[in-house]
Amino acid sequence: MFNFFKKKEEETKEIILYAPADGELIKVEDVSDPVFAQKMMGDGYAVRPTNGTVTAPVDGNVSTVFPTQHAVGLLSSKLEVLLHMGIDTVSLDGKPFDTVVKESQKITHNDVVSTMNLQEVLDAEKETDIVVIFTNGDEVIESFELTTSGTVTKGQEVGRVTLK
Repeated sequence: MFNFFKKKEEETKEIILYAPADGELIKVEDVSDPVFAQKMMGDGYAVRPTNGTVTAPVDGNVSTVFPTQHAVGLLSSKLEVLLHMGIDTVSLDGKPFDTVVKESQKITHNDVVSTMNLQEVLDAEKETDIVVIFTNGDEVIESFELTTSGTVTKGQEVGRVTLK
């Protein structure tokens, strides 16, 4: 039969990336943790925050909330995104974080994911960088580009990903 009304699927899809916090946007290569900086978990970007409000860097769904509240997994289309709050903060056992999202929750880039007590992280001699990593990027990303640099505000568009 004829498929006049069947919509053809798009071959590529663009995902807009947003700053997850107020602060300085940095390339993932400039994060002090070698696992992130050497892209062992995937490509991405980070923000050195000036306050503790952390919002979603993409529109999508919450796939995982780590028990220690320092990281949240997100899914935007077929792109898997890890939102990691602070460097080496898993050892803090969730104390500086008040993560408010739940698994399977639909989110937009303006939604608060967590509140991070920056002073408590610094007092524990950890860094406060908020890292956004594309954990399945090798499989699904055609191109990734940061479109801004310097000081950003949470929810500000900072880049784009084009999916294969």
